[in-house]
Amino acid sequence: MSADAADATEEIRGTAQGTAPVPLSVLDLVTVGAGRTATDALRTGVDIARLAEKRGFHRYWVAEHHSMPGVASSSPAVILAHLAAHTDRIRLGSGGVMLPNHAPLVIAEQFGTLEAMAPGRVDLGLGRAPGTDGATAAALRRTDRLNEGADDFPQQLAELIRFLDDDFPDGHPYGRIHAVPGPVQATSPGGVQSAHRPPVWLLGSSGFSARLAGTLGLPFAFAHHFSAQNTVPALDLYRDSFRPSAVLDAPYALIGVSALATDDEREARRQVLAAALNMVRLRTGRPGLVPTPEEAEAYDFSPMEEEFVRSWNANVVHGTADEVRAGLDDLQKRTGADELMITANAHGGDVRLRSYELIADAYGLPAA
Repeated sequence: MSADAADATEEIRGTAQGTAPVPLSVLDLVTVGAGRTATDALRTGVDIARLAEKRGFHRYWVAEHHSMPGVASSSPAVILAHLAAHTDRIRLGSGGVMLPNHAPLVIAEQFGTLEAMAPGRVDLGLGRAPGTDGATAAALRRTDRLNEGADDFPQQLAELIRFLDDDFPDGHPYGRIHAVPGPVQATSPGGVQSAHRPPVWLLGSSGFSARLAGTLGLPFAFAHHFSAQNTVPALDLYRDSFRPSAVLDAPYALIGVSALATDDEREARRQVLAAALNMVRLRTGRPGLVPTPEEAEAYDFSPMEEEFVRSWNANVVHGTADEVRAGLDDLQKRTGADELMITANAHGGDVRLRSYELIADAYGLPAA
């Protein structure tokens, strides 16, 4: 393996800290609770990123969502730039940017800029879903041919990687177009900039991206937190499809997992009920701010909604710190995941921040 390939692999593969079985990371949806503002949510995001950095979490990602009042992460690149100014070491990335919503050149420019801001610690995670409903996706893409964008995902991905590497072949229509900041600056006369670019991850909740990531030899992130029934089949497909590449000589898969630790078990149940009510409203076309636990406890769930809540919360690891640690350990053993990316969904930012602190303590992660 070349030195460049070894460096790329090191960026992808984290190191487990404390007694954690694998590296632990953070997925932040920048949730906005009832009675709170987007400003509050973004400030909490900074607090969580700083805590994660101090306590030895490997990376912090934000996900692209649109037209959802309770999620303030519509623009991952902007949020990541803000976080880069408030952190020093933790890896920052998208989990993910939804590629069909954007021109590949735009993403290459955005993440080239982020790489220039935070050299060597930016990840580019890509998804093929819209991150919203069909009407909003059409407004984003200026077309109602939404399936076309998803079907073209491999071609869009190949184009994006060409822009990131600045290596379109001779005669290609984009051969004289360069994503800046990017490698072209290192090869220009007098160029002294690094040719390094962010590692690309593929995200998925089914088998399509798992197979594609394996075929291309890319790291893979699976959305266990909302597609738990597909986790093991998708990871098996990824590993079976894997072909060594310039960035990975063996598969590397992380899974997103919804987990919330509180100081007592009852409070954990109250918080995840509120998060589940938020999902009930989202799935029935009534998206809103994340409700308070008090609102969720007073809500009159229909039988169908109660069944949804039971099913949803069965995949949320919650309880005391020791209970959450045991649940995460079991999940890692069952899936063989190389990394656990934890998302804490709750009404209040203080609850989410406390959850990451409790999990870090449970695993004996570095204190500072």
